[in-house]
Amino acid sequence: MTPAILNYAIGTLAALFPIANPIGAVPIFYSLTATDSRPERRQQAQRTTIAVILILTVFLVSGRTILQFFGISLDVLRIAGGLLVGHAAWELVASKPRLMDAEQKAGVAKEDVSFTPMATPLVAGPGSIGVIIGISTRMTEWSDYLGCAIGIGLFGALLYICLILGESLLSLLGRNGMGALNRILGFFILAIAVQLIADGVLSLFQTAAPNLFR
Repeated sequence: MTPAILNYAIGTLAALFPIANPIGAVPIFYSLTATDSRPERRQQAQRTTIAVILILTVFLVSGRTILQFFGISLDVLRIAGGLLVGHAAWELVASKPRLMDAEQKAGVAKEDVSFTPMATPLVAGPGSIGVIIGISTRMTEWSDYLGCAIGIGLFGALLYICLILGESLLSLLGRNGMGALNRILGFFILAIAVQLIADGVLSLFQTAAPNLFR
Protein backbone atom coordinates (compact mmCIF):
# COMPACT_ATOMS: atom_id res chain seq x y z
CA MET A 1 0.00 0.00 0.00
CA THR A 2 1.48 3.33 -1.09
CA PRO A 3 1.71 6.31 1.32
CA ALA A 4 -0.96 8.19 -0.67
CA ILE A 5 -3.45 5.32 -0.41
CA LEU A 6 -2.68 4.90 3.29
CA ASN A 7 -3.13 8.62 3.94
CA TYR A 8 -6.53 8.68 2.21
CA ALA A 9 -7.64 5.51 4.02
CA ILE A 10 -6.70 6.86 7.45
CA GLY A 11 -8.01 10.34 6.64
CA THR A 12 -11.37 9.00 5.48
CA LEU A 13 -11.73 6.83 8.58
CA ALA A 14 -10.78 9.73 10.86
CA ALA A 15 -13.24 12.06 9.10
CA LEU A 16 -16.14 9.59 9.20
CA PHE A 17 -15.80 8.31 12.75
CA PRO A 18 -16.90 11.43 14.68
CA ILE A 19 -19.58 12.38 12.14
CA ALA A 20 -21.18 8.94 11.67
CA ASN A 21 -20.62 8.12 15.37
CA PRO A 22 -20.91 4.30 15.37
CA ILE A 23 -20.77 4.26 19.17
CA GLY A 24 -23.85 6.46 19.37
CA ALA A 25 -25.67 4.07 17.04
CA VAL A 26 -25.27 1.17 19.48
CA PRO A 27 -28.13 1.91 21.94
CA ILE A 28 -30.51 2.70 19.07
CA PHE A 29 -29.57 -0.54 17.29
CA TYR A 30 -30.24 -2.61 20.41
CA SER A 31 -33.54 -0.87 21.12
CA LEU A 32 -34.70 -1.53 17.54
CA THR A 33 -33.61 -5.19 17.67
CA ALA A 34 -34.72 -5.88 21.25
CA THR A 35 -36.95 -8.80 20.22
CA ASP A 36 -34.38 -10.37 17.88
CA SER A 37 -32.27 -13.37 18.77
CA ARG A 38 -28.48 -13.04 18.79
CA PRO A 39 -28.06 -14.61 15.30
CA GLU A 40 -30.80 -12.33 13.92
CA ARG A 41 -29.14 -9.29 15.49
CA ARG A 42 -25.81 -10.30 13.97
CA GLN A 43 -27.46 -10.53 10.53
CA GLN A 44 -28.98 -7.08 11.04
CA ALA A 45 -25.52 -5.73 11.93
CA GLN A 46 -24.03 -7.32 8.79
CA ARG A 47 -26.72 -5.87 6.54
CA THR A 48 -26.41 -2.45 8.16
CA THR A 49 -22.65 -2.46 7.61
CA ILE A 50 -22.96 -3.51 3.96
CA ALA A 51 -25.64 -0.86 3.32
CA VAL A 52 -23.49 1.89 4.88
CA ILE A 53 -20.46 0.90 2.79
CA LEU A 54 -22.52 0.81 -0.42
CA ILE A 55 -24.20 4.18 0.24
CA LEU A 56 -20.93 5.96 1.01
CA THR A 57 -19.15 4.32 -1.93
CA VAL A 58 -21.87 5.45 -4.35
CA PHE A 59 -21.44 9.06 -3.21
CA LEU A 60 -17.65 8.70 -3.34
CA VAL A 61 -17.85 7.75 -7.03
CA SER A 62 -20.61 10.20 -7.98
CA GLY A 63 -19.81 13.10 -5.63
CA ARG A 64 -17.97 15.29 -8.14
CA THR A 65 -20.70 14.72 -10.75
CA ILE A 66 -23.43 15.66 -8.26
CA LEU A 67 -21.70 18.94 -7.41
CA GLN A 68 -21.20 19.79 -11.08
CA PHE A 69 -24.81 18.92 -11.93
CA PHE A 70 -26.21 21.25 -9.26
CA GLY A 71 -23.48 23.88 -9.74
CA ILE A 72 -22.36 23.69 -6.11
CA SER A 73 -18.84 24.78 -5.18
CA LEU A 74 -16.71 22.99 -2.61
CA ASP A 75 -16.78 26.04 -0.33
CA VAL A 76 -20.58 26.09 -0.30
CA LEU A 77 -20.57 22.34 0.39
CA ARG A 78 -18.26 22.90 3.36
CA ILE A 79 -20.59 25.52 4.84
CA ALA A 80 -23.72 23.41 4.26
CA GLY A 81 -21.96 20.33 5.63
CA GLY A 82 -20.77 22.30 8.64
CA LEU A 83 -24.33 23.40 9.40
CA LEU A 84 -25.63 19.83 9.14
CA VAL A 85 -22.78 18.45 11.24
CA GLY A 86 -23.28 21.24 13.78
CA HIS A 87 -26.97 20.39 14.08
CA ALA A 88 -26.16 16.71 14.66
CA ALA A 89 -23.45 17.65 17.17
CA TRP A 90 -25.80 19.91 19.11
CA GLU A 91 -28.32 17.08 19.39
CA LEU A 92 -25.58 14.90 20.90
CA VAL A 93 -24.46 17.62 23.32
CA ALA A 94 -28.08 18.31 24.32
CA SER A 95 -28.78 14.55 24.57
CA LYS A 96 -31.55 14.74 21.99
CA PRO A 97 -32.50 11.46 20.25
CA ARG A 98 -30.88 10.90 16.85
CA LEU A 99 -34.12 9.45 15.51
CA MET A 100 -37.51 11.15 15.57
CA ASP A 101 -40.27 9.43 17.57
CA ALA A 102 -42.04 8.41 14.37
CA GLU A 103 -38.82 6.93 12.96
CA GLN A 104 -38.14 5.09 16.21
CA LYS A 105 -41.64 3.58 16.30
CA ALA A 106 -41.49 2.63 12.62
CA GLY A 107 -38.08 1.04 13.16
CA VAL A 108 -39.28 -1.04 16.09
CA ALA A 109 -42.22 -2.28 14.01
CA LYS A 110 -40.00 -3.31 11.08
CA GLU A 111 -38.49 -6.76 10.81
CA ASP A 112 -35.42 -5.46 8.98
CA VAL A 113 -34.01 -2.17 10.29
CA SER A 114 -30.64 -2.47 8.52
CA PHE A 115 -31.19 -0.06 5.61
CA THR A 116 -33.64 2.27 7.30
CA PRO A 117 -33.36 3.68 9.84
CA MET A 118 -29.93 2.24 10.79
CA ALA A 119 -27.83 2.68 7.63
CA THR A 120 -29.67 5.80 6.55
CA PRO A 121 -30.35 8.28 8.00
CA LEU A 122 -28.67 7.21 11.25
CA VAL A 123 -25.11 6.29 10.21
CA ALA A 124 -24.75 7.20 6.53
CA GLY A 125 -26.73 10.39 6.91
CA PRO A 126 -26.32 13.85 5.36
CA GLY A 127 -23.23 14.62 7.45
CA SER A 128 -21.38 11.44 6.45
CA ILE A 129 -22.41 11.81 2.81
CA GLY A 130 -21.25 15.44 2.81
CA VAL A 131 -17.87 14.40 4.19
CA ILE A 132 -17.41 11.77 1.46
CA ILE A 133 -18.45 14.15 -1.32
CA GLY A 134 -16.06 16.76 0.06
CA ILE A 135 -13.20 14.25 0.04
CA SER A 136 -14.06 13.10 -3.48
CA THR A 137 -13.67 16.63 -4.88
CA ARG A 138 -9.99 16.67 -3.90
CA MET A 139 -9.13 13.42 -5.68
CA THR A 140 -7.12 13.32 -8.89
CA GLU A 141 -5.76 9.76 -9.12
CA TRP A 142 -7.33 6.31 -9.00
CA SER A 143 -5.17 5.59 -5.96
CA ASP A 144 -6.96 8.42 -4.11
CA TYR A 145 -10.33 6.74 -4.72
CA LEU A 146 -8.88 3.38 -3.70
CA GLY A 147 -7.56 4.84 -0.45
CA CYS A 148 -10.90 6.46 0.36
CA ALA A 149 -12.75 3.22 -0.47
CA ILE A 150 -10.43 1.36 1.90
CA GLY A 151 -11.18 3.98 4.56
CA ILE A 152 -14.92 3.43 4.05
CA GLY A 153 -14.35 -0.32 4.37
CA LEU A 154 -12.38 0.18 7.59
CA PHE A 155 -15.18 2.34 8.96
CA GLY A 156 -17.67 -0.39 8.04
CA ALA A 157 -15.59 -2.95 9.94
CA LEU A 158 -15.46 -0.64 12.95
CA LEU A 159 -19.23 -0.10 12.78
CA TYR A 160 -19.82 -3.85 12.66
CA ILE A 161 -17.59 -4.40 15.70
CA CYS A 162 -19.43 -1.68 17.62
CA LEU A 163 -22.84 -3.18 16.80
CA ILE A 164 -21.75 -6.72 17.66
CA LEU A 165 -19.96 -5.80 20.89
CA GLY A 166 -22.45 -3.09 21.75
CA GLU A 167 -24.28 -5.19 24.31
CA SER A 168 -21.12 -5.53 26.39
CA LEU A 169 -20.41 -1.81 25.95
CA LEU A 170 -23.90 -0.92 27.13
CA SER A 171 -23.53 -3.20 30.15
CA LEU A 172 -20.14 -1.67 30.98
CA LEU A 173 -21.02 2.00 30.58
CA GLY A 174 -24.77 1.93 31.18
CA ARG A 175 -27.19 4.45 29.69
CA ASN A 176 -25.66 7.35 31.63
CA GLY A 177 -22.16 6.44 30.56
CA MET A 178 -23.20 6.17 26.92
CA GLY A 179 -24.91 9.54 27.21
CA ALA A 180 -21.78 11.14 28.66
CA LEU A 181 -19.61 9.60 25.92
CA ASN A 182 -21.99 10.90 23.26
CA ARG A 183 -21.88 14.40 24.73
CA ILE A 184 -18.07 14.35 24.66
CA LEU A 185 -18.11 13.20 21.04
CA GLY A 186 -20.74 15.83 20.28
CA PHE A 187 -18.46 18.58 21.57
CA PHE A 188 -15.62 17.54 19.27
CA ILE A 189 -18.02 17.14 16.33
CA LEU A 190 -19.31 20.67 17.01
CA ALA A 191 -15.72 21.93 16.80
CA ILE A 192 -15.33 20.15 13.45
CA ALA A 193 -18.53 21.81 12.22
CA VAL A 194 -17.27 25.27 13.20
CA GLN A 195 -13.98 24.56 11.40
CA LEU A 196 -15.84 23.47 8.24
CA ILE A 197 -17.96 26.62 8.22
CA ALA A 198 -14.96 28.86 8.95
CA ASP A 199 -12.92 27.27 6.14
CA GLY A 200 -15.79 27.61 3.69
CA VAL A 201 -16.53 31.26 4.56
CA LEU A 202 -12.83 32.22 4.49
CA SER A 203 -12.30 30.52 1.13
CA LEU A 204 -15.39 32.18 -0.35
CA PHE A 205 -14.19 35.56 0.89
CA GLN A 206 -10.72 35.04 -0.57
CA THR A 207 -12.26 34.09 -3.90
CA ALA A 208 -14.63 37.07 -3.96
CA ALA A 209 -12.24 39.68 -2.50
CA PRO A 210 -10.35 40.46 -5.75
CA ASN A 211 -13.64 41.16 -7.51
CA LEU A 212 -14.93 43.36 -4.67
CA PHE A 213 -12.00 45.76 -4.79
CA ARG A 214 -11.75 46.18 -8.56
